[in-house]
Amino acid sequence: MRTAVYLLVVLTAGAYLPSPLYPDYQQAFGFGDLTMTSIYATFALVSAPALLLFGPASDALGPRTVLRAGLLAAALGSCCFALASGPAWLLVGRAAQGTALGAVTGATSALLVERAANRDRLRASTVASMGFVAGTATGPLVAGVLAQYAPAPRLSPYLVHLALLAVGWCLVSALPAATSRVSRWRPTRPRIPAGIRASFTTAAASGFLAWTGAGLFLAVVPVVLGRRAGVENPAITGALLCAVLTCSVLIQPLVTRFGPRLAQLLGLGALLSGLVLLALTGGGSLSVTVIAAVATGVGHGLTYSGAGATIDVVAPERQRAGVTSALYIAFYAGAGLPAVVVGLLTRWHDMATAVSWLGAVAASLVPIVVMALLLADRNRRVSRTEFRARTTATYQPFREPRRFGRFGRRDVPAHQDRLEPADTEFSRSG
Repeated sequence: MRTAVYLLVVLTAGAYLPSPLYPDYQQAFGFGDLTMTSIYATFALVSAPALLLFGPASDALGPRTVLRAGLLAAALGSCCFALASGPAWLLVGRAAQGTALGAVTGATSALLVERAANRDRLRASTVASMGFVAGTATGPLVAGVLAQYAPAPRLSPYLVHLALLAVGWCLVSALPAATSRVSRWRPTRPRIPAGIRASFTTAAASGFLAWTGAGLFLAVVPVVLGRRAGVENPAITGALLCAVLTCSVLIQPLVTRFGPRLAQLLGLGALLSGLVLLALTGGGSLSVTVIAAVATGVGHGLTYSGAGATIDVVAPERQRAGVTSALYIAFYAGAGLPAVVVGLLTRWHDMATAVSWLGAVAASLVPIVVMALLLADRNRRVSRTEFRARTTATYQPFREPRRFGRFGRRDVPAHQDRLEPADTEFSRSG
């Protein structure tokens, strides 16, 4: 489990190392805003098909083989960024990072489920979700600090990442090799059973909006802060991006207390506040952007984790992989597509205006998703009691039937007469 969590955090952190460095890349290589947002979105657009392609590979080839392939792809991505001399290198690097994370997600999830107590899928899902977001928070912070205070700002973050990947390679080498193929390697096809389509639609929509808010901060807010607020310190922008995801990580454990439905409603309310503030200022005010970052982080954690928990509860066991893969496609689309829309809008308006417009559109969609969440699944509502019953009672000890003693005065377990002679004698005597 430690190996799986370590790899998930390190690879996710590497995928978001470039976030506070985009203004520096843009100035050094002279490309436009559309190219910059496309470079960011390449990761999300590649990760989704990679997840479908490599998700079942762990069962067919074994986790060690898949994890090694993911580490090599991640190393290729970091090398492309370290040696970059133009935007083409950055695009290849982002594609390699997306492929690496898409391949590793399925293998790490399999390891977490196999090693979790009583194969508790909820615990494994929660650990994987928190590891994913923790890596997303760590990457921008480390890159910003190294870019500001270490030599070679566009090189040192990736050298550190390559060293962490080397440690991950050693950890993966200690894993046992696959003894035999469990199944054939076939790409996962997203399948949504008819009985849960309403729940899936609302979960996908709320998760899409959650990652839209986080994606705006990770992709374009650092550039707007540099142009409008004069914040050109990558350590400050990295800390701001880290704050969004740190709030998300800290709030996610409350999902098990609230239940997935209430968690999504509360998260959408917080997300609405962050998007409205972002729409009013366009990310041009540092103080307002900090408040928006905290609200967006809280909303992201509750909404994203609540959406995933909803699917974990309602998805049929034999179709869980396909449903989860389809849900993550919505998450990746929310993280990548709005950034591309901002880049397209910059052809006619400046980036702050584009961020304001997209923030306003996303904020206007939140009440619609809230209404859909309140109306969906009326016949199959996942309440807090049902959620706890399904997710905490993953293992129940066997309860043997009880019968009356010979004289009817004591209720004695049926197996007691063959396991405990003393109690048997007591039961016969009444």
